[in-house]
Amino acid sequence: MNKYLQDAMNIREQTIAWRRYLHQIPEVGIHLPRTVTYITEQLEHMGVVYEVYEDCSCVVCLLGQGEPCVLLRGDIDGLAITEETGLPFACRTGNMHACGHDMHCAVMLAVTKILKLHEQELNGRVKILFQSGEEAFHGAAAAIKHGIMENPHVDAAYGAHVFAAQEMNTIAYKRAHFSSVYGFSITIHGKGTHGATPEMGVDPLSIGAHILLGLQELVAREVSVSDQVVLTVGHFKGGAASNVIPESAVLEGTLRTFDNNVRTFFIKRIQEVAESIAHSFRGSVEIKTLSDCPAVTMDEQMGKLAEIAARKVCPEVSIDENKNVMISDDFAFFSDLAPSVYFIIGGGMDDKDKWVSQHNPKIIFNEESLPISAAIYVQIAVDWLDSIKGE
Repeated sequence: MNKYLQDAMNIREQTIAWRRYLHQIPEVGIHLPRTVTYITEQLEHMGVVYEVYEDCSCVVCLLGQGEPCVLLRGDIDGLAITEETGLPFACRTGNMHACGHDMHCAVMLAVTKILKLHEQELNGRVKILFQSGEEAFHGAAAAIKHGIMENPHVDAAYGAHVFAAQEMNTIAYKRAHFSSVYGFSITIHGKGTHGATPEMGVDPLSIGAHILLGLQELVAREVSVSDQVVLTVGHFKGGAASNVIPESAVLEGTLRTFDNNVRTFFIKRIQEVAESIAHSFRGSVEIKTLSDCPAVTMDEQMGKLAEIAARKVCPEVSIDENKNVMISDDFAFFSDLAPSVYFIIGGGMDDKDKWVSQHNPKIIFNEESLPISAAIYVQIAVDWLDSIKGE
């Protein structure tokens, strides 16, 4: 058995315990006090020195000596979803780790413990980031602002995401891997009136309905079928009574694509369509950017190194080098600044009838993926450092 996988198997029960405790205390956004307290308590037990970025709840560890430096990142925030898994360790707070970030956090604790055991063998330094705010695409940028990519300078980065609807012992990645995401809010201003006298008002709900349909036409008629674009309006709110036309309404949505030119075109057209439709019906709009995250990109050389490292850990692993998804991840900000690779790691249950998508209140992850994921992180970090020293 691979020595790092053996290390991970030796602490398998501890890693599962970490994961199950974290699963019960999910916090949302970039302020995660209970999560940070738990992480730092575990690091202290390991004798690992750490730093906390207090205003964004990121925890950073640094192991090894000298140069170069590789960053390993795991996200730790949850979602405002009420859990419906029925698991004995299910969360009952109204939040949920419905994207597996409890798994990621537990893996990073395991990675830290294993690397601490082998610290004297490292041909450089490993910077470990427990990152908040991935779901809202704020955490990576906040960590970068704090200087995560410097002191010491980060020369390469690796991250991974467990998928509950992908088989165990499978890995997927691609050069353009996770899509960019542009999140937007359109506030439609009308004129309120009694529902019995619509001619005296300007109906923002009607305007919003036309804008929603107009945005869907952009995908249907203004982009090649060979381009990968998803435009979704997931929030439409306005009014409080059935007999009142309200003053305003709000649409919120996301645009996802892998092509920066397509992205720029669509952002421009979203504004043009919303403004022109509102003007046609005597209303107006305000458009705000809610999030703006680039696509995750992969360095080809590092991708090959990571693939070889994964096979060292798990020789029977199945690797798909052509997998891209319309899900987004703010690891993209790191991949913009350093050669990077980002894996999707299978964490599906043996019973496929239990498979559901990420962000589903019934999602269940296979905890047997925890030691495999941890060992792959460690092997990639060690191999990358060795490859640079060997040049």
